Amino acid sequence: MKVMKFGGTSVGSPERMKNVSELITRSGEPTFVVLSAMSGTTNSLVEISNYLYKKNPEGANDVINRLEQVYMNHVEELYSTEEYKQKTNEFLKGEFQYLRSFTKDLFTSFEEKSIVAQGEIISTNMMVNYLQEKGISAVLLSALDFMRTDKNAEPDPSYIKEKLSKIMEENEGYQIYITQGFICRNAYGEVDNLLRGGSDYTASLVGVALEAEEIQIWTDIDGMHNNDPRVVDKTEAVRQLHFEEAAELAYFGAKILHPTCVQPAKFAGIPVRLKNTMEPDAPGTIIDNVTMRGKIKAVAAKDNIIAIKIKSSRMLLATGFLRKVFEIFESYQTAIDMVATSEVGVSMSIDNDAHLSEIVDELKKYGTVTVDTDMCIICVVGDLDWSNVGFETLATDALKNIPVRMISYGGSNYNISFLIKEADKKRALQSLSDTLFNN
Repeated sequence: MKVMKFGGTSVGSPERMKNVSELITRSGEPTFVVLSAMSGTTNSLVEISNYLYKKNPEGANDVINRLEQVYMNHVEELYSTEEYKQKTNEFLKGEFQYLRSFTKDLFTSFEEKSIVAQGEIISTNMMVNYLQEKGISAVLLSALDFMRTDKNAEPDPSYIKEKLSKIMEENEGYQIYITQGFICRNAYGEVDNLLRGGSDYTASLVGVALEAEEIQIWTDIDGMHNNDPRVVDKTEAVRQLHFEEAAELAYFGAKILHPTCVQPAKFAGIPVRLKNTMEPDAPGTIIDNVTMRGKIKAVAAKDNIIAIKIKSSRMLLATGFLRKVFEIFESYQTAIDMVATSEVGVSMSIDNDAHLSEIVDELKKYGTVTVDTDMCIICVVGDLDWSNVGFETLATDALKNIPVRMISYGGSNYNISFLIKEADKKRALQSLSDTLFNN
């Protein structure tokens, strides 16, 4: 069985939903489908929650009414029979009455998570109704019945596998199985979620639980490209990536894939394929545990980076210095992207400035601190094992005319990263493409 996940833009209109229905049924084989909320819906649900936090039920009701009208219009376009129009309208009426019920009571983060979950619940119900109207054997399986996180807010794979296997046994014989991405229950049984972008995670967890032959992530672009097509000319889809390469690219800016998505599939050895709903016959990008030797695959960029440098002669041979520095970042829950050290200093980059002033104040206990803002990390990914003579030189040569603040190499066999000014990003990416891929 294959697992197919479709994002919000892929189900963002009645026409798109019809296209998705053709994609998931054309093989005629049993298929498990994970759907996101229709594009724009989650943002509207978050807006409703914001009004309720501010004790403004009128504002919340206004957004609810507008969203309800959007969906009622979708019903008229999506369904062709009065039976299914009425069935879906009744379902939507109940959903929006449920949303309105939150305008009358105390509102907390628990209620917010229940509200935000309704986007996926609506899209999956509408899709199953459409498939059934077309005479396709389809069933809706609620993610809230099997998708759970543990007390550390991490997915509980044993629980997921046990519950989902039992549910599948009870629902044998269907061609299409549909569930919601993103939403789950936590260890205490409350409605929760896997954070934004978590539908990719859902698909990966489901694929592992079902021991699927392949997990497909469908978006509106033909796989993962070798550079950012919004910035660089002549990019191409990369046909194969190692899981580690895909994770590096996703973390450093390739938005097509959620960084956490590949981890469960990687450990289970299940390939993940990135496909394009607009060009379904294009091969896309396959992600697996195969390393293609001697090849640089792609480049990605991560914006809004801050570089912090601590210079201190006291650091020389001082045990525990780095631990004290890193503990400051940990205490403010601020992740570090890159690190470079010398005998008298250490430089780090972060992408979260929420506690920048507090971090800098504490770092001043240990030395002179300088901060550079408006920086960008350029990540070059491929077979960058240190034994490959000259590979890192290709990347550095491409950036010979661009000031580089930091370089990170050797922490991974798949990545070399450069910290540059954001203003130099476009020039750097184009030069890397010209040097690495277009010659």
